[in-house]
Amino acid sequence: QVQLVESGGGLVQPGGSLRLSCAASANIFSVYTMGWYRQAPGKQRELVARFRSGGGTYYADAVKGRFTISRDNAKNTVYLQMNSLKPEDTAVYYCNKATINPNDYWGQGTQVTVSS
Repeated sequence: QVQLVESGGGLVQPGGSLRLSCAASANIFSVYTMGWYRQAPGKQRELVARFRSGGGTYYADAVKGRFTISRDNAKNTVYLQMNSLKPEDTAVYYCNKATINPNDYWGQGTQVTVSS
């Protein structure tokens, strides 16, 4: 059974930081490279950051230099450290496989709101 539980979101002022966590079931974490996605109101879900299967990481241009993806293999957990947050970062954040299929399961996500 696939399980993805995101947490760590909240309300933060512009320029602030948040650290998101995603606890994944072993059958997805140990098999697939993982990534973080977000969906803002009225917009499609987009990839924010991911691990590359051959090593290294990828970041969307909008978050490059501000966000950092990391993982704890012992805890089957993926993190997203978000610094210098902007109002346009407001979205529901999800973790999942780095390559998504149409019928893939999604967790409930965690809401990030950047506002003064």
